[in-house]
Amino acid sequence: MGFAHRGLHGPGVPENSMAAFEAAIATGAGIECDLRLSADGVPLVFHDRDAARLCGDPRVCSATSWADLAKLRLSGTEGRIPSLAQLLDLAGAKTPLLLELKDERNAPRFAAAVVAELRGYDGPVGVMSFAAGVGCWLDEHAPAIRRGLVLSGRDSTLRRWHKMRRANPQFLAVKVTELGNPWVHRARHDLPVYSWTVRGGAERETAQVHADACIWEADGRP
Repeated sequence: MGFAHRGLHGPGVPENSMAAFEAAIATGAGIECDLRLSADGVPLVFHDRDAARLCGDPRVCSATSWADLAKLRLSGTEGRIPSLAQLLDLAGAKTPLLLELKDERNAPRFAAAVVAELRGYDGPVGVMSFAAGVGCWLDEHAPAIRRGLVLSGRDSTLRRWHKMRRANPQFLAVKVTELGNPWVHRARHDLPVYSWTVRGGAERETAQVHADACIWEADGRP
């Protein structure tokens, strides 16, 4: 079933919400989600830098305490921003998780906070980021945690090469529009390639040929 992008969300079910994660688990899908770090160092499940789009509140996640962020409601629902700890409790040891760290130039502090939450967690999990510094920190300090590098195709060949060397990833998460490019084909000889975000039938067919798993939403569901 691949990974439901930000959980199985839709009308009345906000992205990266506990309701979206429960729906993904009910279908047998893995969960891909985004993490931010609160001002007081709590990993929370949220995509945006601030809460304006999803909560109607302009506060920036990294400058706001977890206690204050936890009070915000998601998209007019009764749902609240989950913490990583709450997601881990829900997933248990059975649901595969892909955790994307939305790094704000704080890779060591962020990665360390996530690793602390994962201590003792027995479920299948991968930690990934666009920021090569996250993978670099994990490689040195938490090599038992599966680490990935997210790539969109915006990087030059040289910059992508530097990121790969620094992050030393064990898997890649590649934008679906990059599938079929020679560099993805070469990388797949050595690493599993997951593809995001698969939203329709044509993209799903491409990912089934050129990737090892889909990160999907809407009509991209396998």
